[in-house]
Amino acid sequence: MTQQHEANGPRIEVTGLTKRFGAVTAVDDLSFRVEPGVVTGFLGPNGAGKSTTMRMILGLVAPTSGTATIGGRRYGELTRPSEVVGAALDASAFHPNHTARDHLRIYCTMGGHPASRVDRLIEELGLAQVADRRTRTFSTGQRQRLSLATALLGDPRVLLLDEPSNGLDPEGIAWLRRFLRGLAAEGRTVLVSSHVLSEVQQIVDDVVMISRGRLVAAGPLAEMERFVPRSVLVRSPDAAALRDALLRESSSAQVRVETAQDGWLRVYGATDTVVADLAAAAGLRVHGLVTEEASLEQLFFRLTGDGDGAREPAVAGAAASHTNDEGIER
Repeated sequence: MTQQHEANGPRIEVTGLTKRFGAVTAVDDLSFRVEPGVVTGFLGPNGAGKSTTMRMILGLVAPTSGTATIGGRRYGELTRPSEVVGAALDASAFHPNHTARDHLRIYCTMGGHPASRVDRLIEELGLAQVADRRTRTFSTGQRQRLSLATALLGDPRVLLLDEPSNGLDPEGIAWLRRFLRGLAAEGRTVLVSSHVLSEVQQIVDDVVMISRGRLVAAGPLAEMERFVPRSVLVRSPDAAALRDALLRESSSAQVRVETAQDGWLRVYGATDTVVADLAAAAGLRVHGLVTEEASLEQLFFRLTGDGDGAREPAVAGAAASHTNDEGIER
């Protein structure tokens, strides 16, 4: 997995985890590791089994089979678990008539944590201006911050956050990115689930992707992105001729051209410089040229084919045993 930053938090290890609800298999023989010192994204579409998996890690749902451990121990075996693991699974789990300060004081007392943690977290989480307002008046973003503050009361070394970017505006997402990266830099183990892949691409270091309860891919994001072909978007009133020139004149046999919307062409296997030079050499007009970077969405659909989770899992990193034909370790 990704190089750790002075890691001293416990590792989360999921091994052969399965959960069935009657005839429905929510999680299917799932195995992965979450290392300290990095932010790991737990990714997949709604209904993929992310929340069920996180609840099994926390002992809130009993697995049908398999194990989930934190530092080699099940959650129920931890002494003073809120000082080891902080979890934010539901950003609406507040009494509507309690203020944010009241809520944090209650949970601080329940966990046996120093009272000073309340004021400190109110400041760190940007809640000072709303700390004495009743939570029923909170926006979704404010609820997310209060939920995260609650998870941090015990100053835990492990954080499990379920969809923490929901309801955050771009400024809030940027703040969340800085905050979580700061926690990881302290050596904490951070697992963040999301179904909005684009929102977490700039937050996470490692990824664990699942679909229909099964592992799709796991490993450092930087290593996985290289398996998604980058493309160049080019717009030209001479699109047909440009397509022919690109396919005819390019020195790379890997060049592929697709028709995109609004008269754009999407070119794979050539840089923007190559596309521009070929167009100029052929005397063809170019009205727009954009390089598309690889995205988590592209990676997810490349690894799952049509997004239905039908492919076998591709795993990069410590759990790997062999390499598939795309070069991704499995």
